Amino acid sequence: MGSAPYPAGEWKGKGRGGLQELGCMRWKVSKQKGGGGGGEVVAVGVEERRSRDPTDSQQQQQQDLSSSSSSLTPPLPPQASLTPPAIYHEKQRRELCALHALNNVFQDGTAFSRDTLQEIYQRLSPSTLVTPHKKSMLGNGNYDVNVIMAALQTRGFEAVWWDKRRDVGSIELSNVTGFILNVPSNLRWGPLRLPLKRQHWIGVREVGGVYYNLDSKLRSPQPIGNPDELRKFLRQQLRGKNCELLLVVSEEVEAHQTWRSDG
Repeated sequence: MGSAPYPAGEWKGKGRGGLQELGCMRWKVSKQKGGGGGGEVVAVGVEERRSRDPTDSQQQQQQDLSSSSSSLTPPLPPQASLTPPAIYHEKQRRELCALHALNNVFQDGTAFSRDTLQEIYQRLSPSTLVTPHKKSMLGNGNYDVNVIMAALQTRGFEAVWWDKRRDVGSIELSNVTGFILNVPSNLRWGPLRLPLKRQHWIGVREVGGVYYNLDSKLRSPQPIGNPDELRKFLRQQLRGKNCELLLVVSEEVEAHQTWRSDG
């Protein structure tokens, strides 16, 4: 539960202008003010010290000979680092899959908090007892897409709803920060899987040149692969019933529509 580092249905909306003709639309809500946290990765080197006995002349001569001999041997080529990248993966807790998906996409456990999403929910529905945000009034999660959109805007990002009638081959992956999918998922009661399904948010993004499925219900990040394999994964997901896809992009990318490769 919580977070753990690792080494390496359908929504309806009205499009606007050209976006409607393209089959894609951005969901806009009034911007909320808020802040986000940052992270830092620090590499610490260890200085290795060697001592030699100055009174041992014979050992000194042998070392000098060895050093002289090794200087004639060409150096070995540098070896590529095999250390896998560190991947932030937040695990499922209560019904906070929207929070987990956001933090996993940003690879930052402090990007958003439950309190942040709850405050956004309250601003969107300040005096409504029964809302489409379902159980959010109690602060235990299950936030809908409007909360996710508003949360992204507090970080200078927007979301593009992907029309499933279009092929994902026209997505300019290099300009997309990550993906958030809404998919049906089995309900569980402890270790028991119930014969019921509920919509679930999952995050997908690239880390170290590899795309990963960062579903908070997984035990660990699941490698998807290269861009071609990512597109295959997205096509498979979108063929499922009640599955929707959001592209997480910066405000600048959305403003210039550069998340499209068919431009």
